[in-house]
Amino acid sequence: MADFVGDSLELARAAAGATADTIVFCGVHFMAETAKILNPSRRVLLPDLRAGCTLADSASAEALEARKRELRSVYPDLAVVTYVNTTAAVKAASDACCTSANAVKVVEALPSEHILFVPDENLAGYVQSQTKKTVIAWDGNCYVHHQIRPEEIERIRRALPHVKVLVHPECREDVRSIADAVLSTSGMGRYAKASESTEFLVVTECGLSDRLFLEAPEKRFYKACKLCQFMKMITLEATRDALRDGQYEITLPEPVRLGAERALRRMFELTA
Repeated sequence: MADFVGDSLELARAAAGATADTIVFCGVHFMAETAKILNPSRRVLLPDLRAGCTLADSASAEALEARKRELRSVYPDLAVVTYVNTTAAVKAASDACCTSANAVKVVEALPSEHILFVPDENLAGYVQSQTKKTVIAWDGNCYVHHQIRPEEIERIRRALPHVKVLVHPECREDVRSIADAVLSTSGMGRYAKASESTEFLVVTECGLSDRLFLEAPEKRFYKACKLCQFMKMITLEATRDALRDGQYEITLPEPVRLGAERALRRMFELTA
């Protein structure tokens, strides 16, 4: 029933170009905040306010400011790159945002040689493996991706030795190291469509992998995934109630919104 389905980068771009008076964001809280950051004059609704994110909760704006001061005394050129899976206040304290799809490109495009990457340590590790710059990781992770173990992947691989393993960069390094490809959700879709292979093991949050079944029905996808309890709080009934009753509206202090918008627009500029 959605007007648009996408990963974090696609949703950010869709939000930036939205023209409707009201946007109902069927995702977690930081996603709805992103829509509000880019659409200050529009009403943005989140169907369930309990839909949070442990990764976003691992970084506060106050802690980030303190860490910036500490690191800039050692690395004066330090730039802060913040994953979109963060609060608006943390985005506002950053130099640029990124998504899993464009994190490497954002880091490479910045003039700084030292990057504080907030808040996902696993995505930071992946970025470090793709750049010669120094990437300093925040101490945080997505509990859903972090609990996936390499033993699970190897067990499936033994049963299906021909399967191509597609892993999300939020997964641990020992899981990424045994992948055929490390990709964002949209990247997985493009890879599967272009590949001569017909069977794939998708290693990410279970709901994120479901779109691949719809986009490439001629291919076969297996899952090695975990469920995000927060994403599953967004139900059809809650979405109906949001549309009917205008609940729950996302609001942001204007200084925070402006700072976060600057970091998001910087991401668009760096990856244009």
